[in-house]
Amino acid sequence: MENFFDKLRGDNTQLPPLPSRQNILLAWFGGFITIAVIAGLAQNFQVALILGSFGASCVLVFGFPDAPFSQPRNLVLGHFLSSLVGLSFLALFGATWWALAMAVATAIAVMMATRTVHPPAGSNPVIVFMMYPNWDFLLFPTLSGSLLILLIALIYLNLSRNSNYPKYW
Repeated sequence: MENFFDKLRGDNTQLPPLPSRQNILLAWFGGFITIAVIAGLAQNFQVALILGSFGASCVLVFGFPDAPFSQPRNLVLGHFLSSLVGLSFLALFGATWWALAMAVATAIAVMMATRTVHPPAGSNPVIVFMMYPNWDFLLFPTLSGSLLILLIALIYLNLSRNSNYPKYW
């Protein structure tokens, strides 16, 4: 048991370097623009376009655009597959604690198996079980919202940085 508690102390590794002020401001502005556009469109057209998990997606895409979790396939397919898993488990097993746990675990496994891991999407089954949406949840807000994030990211990141976004599709 002592070994376990020793592990909890960590490796004593140093904190990652602080991002530059410019990178912090660019990430802030990218997140602001993205959520403003999506929320504004949703309000004006009275259509569901936003998920709580999209805020965390903005952290990755605009704060760490070169990370594997931030690439287009991860962003869009991670959200889509996780929502699909959540909807499937809700439809098959109902809103039980164990079905929710299996849905989250299965979403993780599916994203890993398809190389589409996007950590914010891991919360989509939880959102599904809280909202009880219809199958159109896959299109609005899941697919449409994640595609809007991607479109804005493609434009914004390639205008505001010297490096390319994405690294791969």
